[in-house]
Amino acid sequence: MGEKIFMKGCEAVAETAVRAGCRFFAGYPITPQNDVPEYFARRMPSVNGVFIQGESEVASSNMAYGAAAAGVRSMTSSSSCGISLKSEAISWMAGANLPVVIANFQRGGPGIGTIQPAQQDYNQATKASGNGGFRMLVLSPSTLQEAVDMTWEAFELADKYSKPVLLLMDGFTGTMMEPVELPEPLTEEQVAAIRATKTWAARGKHGGPQHKVMCGPGLDTRISQSQMNQRDADLYETWKTTEVEYEDYMTEDAEVIISAYGISGRIGKSAVKILREEGIKAGLIRPKKVYPFPDIAYEKLPLEKLRGIVCAEMSIPAQFAVDVENVVHGRTKVVTALSSGGEILDRAAILDAARGLMK
Repeated sequence: MGEKIFMKGCEAVAETAVRAGCRFFAGYPITPQNDVPEYFARRMPSVNGVFIQGESEVASSNMAYGAAAAGVRSMTSSSSCGISLKSEAISWMAGANLPVVIANFQRGGPGIGTIQPAQQDYNQATKASGNGGFRMLVLSPSTLQEAVDMTWEAFELADKYSKPVLLLMDGFTGTMMEPVELPEPLTEEQVAAIRATKTWAARGKHGGPQHKVMCGPGLDTRISQSQMNQRDADLYETWKTTEVEYEDYMTEDAEVIISAYGISGRIGKSAVKILREEGIKAGLIRPKKVYPFPDIAYEKLPLEKLRGIVCAEMSIPAQFAVDVENVVHGRTKVVTALSSGGEILDRAAILDAARGLMK
């Protein structure tokens, strides 16, 4: 890490990706993530990388598939309805065991919705990013420094498990500016060494074994589809132990818990500080990875003694709150503080909900 640089969220993610060894990006314009492909278009030539603006979201996501199949660290990004168009290719990436990083800067919905920030893609990200029942690790930052750190981590995780990894952000974190410390870039020798480890990649036979774009590492045509799905299911189960990550803030003596992710988690943390000043013992649980969901964070709470949990999110109807309710299972009261359609969540809604639980 070096000196702090004042950057926009979309550009910080793109620059970190380049420093992490991403050498292929394909995307298509959509607000509010347009700064991502624009930045890659300027930056990629300086590292001998490739930027392509596909003719559509469908095309660009399949291009990222192809680059990953050749062993290149690749990435694509979009916003909400654009991610829906990419979902078929994402399912193919998961089925072919290909490491690709996908970033979703969420906007309002359903459908074309609005171009303002929202968190209405939680269910899509954590439960149905495409057909076939596959799962992805889903990282959700609340600050731009976390966005930088998680972008780097996403490429590491994608290669570690040879699976697509999703960065779940929103238009707010994509377009706001904050000082960030960027990681030291990988050298070209390091980038080449990472690619060289991918002996399964389709880079031409050259007298060696034949490789197929359809088959990433670990795929075995000698076993059935059901057996491959079971192997993936076993992997997802291990994630519940190895990949759970969350912030636990001032929960030791808390009577009320604020729970949120992403930008709403940041708003919720500021609400905890105000409630503490009022004499209300509030705490925060913020998943940093929303898949796998951090059940343990809620299980270890004295649920029967709590006044309740306030789930805050920029989605109507609530989506994240449903996962919290499934863990709590009626052992304490769960209420919501919500906004949607591009309206930023008002901290006052969280404060009012928490005060209401104390009455």
